[in-house]
Amino acid sequence: MSHAQQGTPAGVDQITDGHFIEVSPGIRLHYARGGNPDGTPMLFVHGFPEFWFGWMPLLPRFVDRFHVVAPDLRGFNLSSKPAELSAYKPAVLIGDLVALIEALGKRKAVVVAHDWGGALAWGLAIARPDLVERLVILNAPHPVPFARALAHDTEQQRASEYMNWLRSPGSEAALMANDFEQLDGFFQRFGEARWFDAPTRAAYHRAWGQPGALACEVNYYRASPMYPPSGSDPGAARLTLRDEDFTVRVPTLVIWGENDAALRPVLLDGLERVVPDLRVERLPDASHWLIHEQPDAIAASIGRFVKGIERDGA
Repeated sequence: MSHAQQGTPAGVDQITDGHFIEVSPGIRLHYARGGNPDGTPMLFVHGFPEFWFGWMPLLPRFVDRFHVVAPDLRGFNLSSKPAELSAYKPAVLIGDLVALIEALGKRKAVVVAHDWGGALAWGLAIARPDLVERLVILNAPHPVPFARALAHDTEQQRASEYMNWLRSPGSEAALMANDFEQLDGFFQRFGEARWFDAPTRAAYHRAWGQPGALACEVNYYRASPMYPPSGSDPGAARLTLRDEDFTVRVPTLVIWGENDAALRPVLLDGLERVVPDLRVERLPDASHWLIHEQPDAIAASIGRFVKGIERDGA
């Protein structure tokens, strides 16, 4: 069963892709959308190595209540792919989300984000809370506990060793080798992948095979200061992050698959200090790919969290 057939049938036919918006000179983001364009935006932001299509288990469930928008981040799938490393610094990527929300024509959006998309959504909520009505994070660490764990927690350091491999020269070529064998393995290594069937695999391979895409995608890791120590490189230990500079001042729901082999539950420790209005829901049997594994539970949690927003507007 492919993603287009999973979840709630109602609303699937309302999701259309092939839309583009310019977020900065020469940079266009491709996106899929559904629902009423005049409604409150619900922005779904993917991570690595996914693209907008990874949200199909959830998008149809909200088209009757929101204007759902799922972009390809820059460098991914059909969005623009600037080659320079500086184009993937976190502040630049957050700027893309700011421009996208502003272009949607509403003052605020509900932001739902996973993995790298979650890292950017944390940054968006910290820097521009005026644009975020509600924040929903799925297995993506807030920068303060992440930096702390990368510097001091040996379990998280081991779990994050793959980041240093992705940062290394030539990782994009290795990811492309043998018909994307290593990328397919990301789904198996970091969780059971029964959802990754043949049609879904074909869709991901088309996205990964876009010219220049993988080189751009691994630049997210190369341009970030968040990575575990290696040899003489202290990685995230060189950072000094003050709680008061990274406080999230919007209502936030964190849904966490506790069987995530890459991002350990220690990353939730102390989160309430930097996210005062916080709800945490743990899914003991879910992995990093919780969106695909437990879409019913996740959709129900999000639905409860955003109840009333679609009526009141943002």
